[in-house]
Amino acid sequence: MQAARVLRTARRRGGMTQRDLSAASGIPQPSIARIENGTSVPRIDTLQRLLHAAGHDLELEARLGEGVDRTSIRALLAMTPDERGRSAARAGQNLIRLLRQARVIDRSPGT
Repeated sequence: MQAARVLRTARRRGGMTQRDLSAASGIPQPSIARIENGTSVPRIDTLQRLLHAAGHDLELEARLGEGVDRTSIRALLAMTPDERGRSAARAGQNLIRLLRQARVIDRSPGT
């Protein structure tokens, strides 16, 4: 995460100047300028306070691709295109078979 870019973007989207953000957050404008130009890295609570004052929030998200089991992806990539097509067709046939075997459950009121 680049705090400078995140803060600058949030402030601009909020239609605020650094001075406006300073007044709303209680953090001195020179500190905001140092964060935005990358010469100062804020603590998380400071960044959250600034973002909140600009009308945004800081949320944590997993990095793209982390926590993904790539075993099946690697197995598919090891197949030829023809093998992948046959595998997909088998999976489709299995799904159709399961759907045909499924029972319909009536969940309408009064039953």
